[in-house]
Amino acid sequence: MQNGRKERVKIRTNHALYTGYLFIPERRNRFSDVINEQTLVFVNLTDVTLDKNVEMIEHVSINKRFIESVRKA
Repeated sequence: MQNGRKERVKIRTNHALYTGYLFIPERRNRFSDVINEQTLVFVNLTDVTLDKNVEMIEHVSINKRFIESVRKA
């Protein structure tokens, strides 16, 4: 298992708003370092809520091409 930390973020796409935890490896300092990593096509979130639903989704992979904005939750 990799060392690092999780940070709660909100990712908006043209279809929905995802709120969940983004894993940030210890070799990265900020969540934007993970989002801007050129080798990654998808951003993975855990413990995700979609829009304003109460139901939690364990894991979601979001294609970076569809991301409109990202911010800390």
